[in-house]
Amino acid sequence: MGQDDIAYDAVKDGVGTSVAVSIFADRVHLRDEISDDVRAAGLTVRDCGPVAALLEDEVRPLGLVVLLDCATGSGTELAALSRLDARAARANIHLIVSTTVAALEDVFACCDQSAAQILVEPSRVERLVALGRALASASKPRVRELSEGDRLTLLRLIEQVSEIAERVGVKGAAGTGAFRFESPAAHSWGAAAENGDARLSRATRPPLPDPALVRRIIRQRQLRARYFDGELFADPAWDILLDLTAASAEHKRVSVTSLCIASGVPPTTALRWISQMVEIGLLVRIQDEADRRRVFIALSDSAASAMARYFAELGSPVAQLV
Repeated sequence: MGQDDIAYDAVKDGVGTSVAVSIFADRVHLRDEISDDVRAAGLTVRDCGPVAALLEDEVRPLGLVVLLDCATGSGTELAALSRLDARAARANIHLIVSTTVAALEDVFACCDQSAAQILVEPSRVERLVALGRALASASKPRVRELSEGDRLTLLRLIEQVSEIAERVGVKGAAGTGAFRFESPAAHSWGAAAENGDARLSRATRPPLPDPALVRRIIRQRQLRARYFDGELFADPAWDILLDLTAASAEHKRVSVTSLCIASGVPPTTALRWISQMVEIGLLVRIQDEADRRRVFIALSDSAASAMARYFAELGSPVAQLV
């Protein structure tokens, strides 16, 4: 194991073990703001500097969590992000990347190994929530073996971050719920994908629905926001599936920016849904052959089959009577 494969995740102080965080951003005021929040949460700032520092010293010690700001999508930022993404995947480092809508496509394409959290023009609160998620994820045994003392330390830190987020105005931040992002059907879908569904695989998959029908359903769903609070009907996973179903039937490719818009929720929230749906096998990343720096999102074969069967059943006489 090389030196760059080691995650330097904790620092011993006079009291105990503190989770270390590394911060890289070219905007000085942003570095200072993030540093203040990290320290207020009871964490240790191991390193804080410009993005180029990651290229100057590729094996520099890093914290368990690394926050990187890629505001412009410049060559330096993307080169640093690509290297950091690969290193984070090897060393179980939790990567949080902030960016802008303009740079989102390039940033998303660079994050293909580490399951990074991508935040689009985040508020201070959103960064705190992302930090809490990273700490919650770090406490899972599947990421690394933790002693009971380390696990309790992380739980206390998560609680501290939650309290800070609540003080600065995020609703529902208290408790672990704010730091958990799970679709209710995530586990059941994952199990089905892993075990297979012999009954469905034996039958011939019906064709995808008429894209005009799907687009009409999408427009009807969007129309509700004209008369009611859109948050009442927020269902990003289904909106994402509908948009990709229509695009697949039209033989069109969908960019991550376009899919974020179709989801009907803020880009940062949409990116979390997209990442989770990729992880559980509903969506796949497809690299642009003409431009290796660009990535498109599409339905997986199993998701396309499920959507085709859903619409086929929707058009059945029995479904129409219900």
